[in-house]
Amino acid sequence: MFMGEYKHNVDTKGRMIVPAKFREELGDTFVVTRGLDKCLFAYPMNEWKIIEDKLKQLPLTKKDARAFTRFFFSGAVECEVDKQGRINIPSTLRTYAALEKECVVIGVSDRVEIWAGEKWEEYVEESEESFSEIAENLLDFDI
Repeated sequence: MFMGEYKHNVDTKGRMIVPAKFREELGDTFVVTRGLDKCLFAYPMNEWKIIEDKLKQLPLTKKDARAFTRFFFSGAVECEVDKQGRINIPSTLRTYAALEKECVVIGVSDRVEIWAGEKWEEYVEESEESFSEIAENLLDFDI
């Protein structure tokens, strides 16, 4: 399980250090793709396979299913961790998530999210205001 929040930088070549706590669970090769809320999602290969299987079951006749599948898979890349513990994030993904220098890498149960530092701070500020309301709505799911 991934959890925690770590601050790192993306260098001018698009490389970012993967937090040591996440490296072992992500493995040497894992998938990074466009996520929701303008961040990137990173999945270990076993989790990616589960998502891939679920998305394959979506009906091609549904416009939203086609759109989401295109969005999700077209941005996906396999990343390998180098000897310094870094990955190279392609420019298309850096642009999508506005990753320029400072970024925040967070663990979210079965995935890792990579956020531009500023965007993460904005998200946290907005979410803190409605956190109680969100929690209340999730009580229906026995959380």
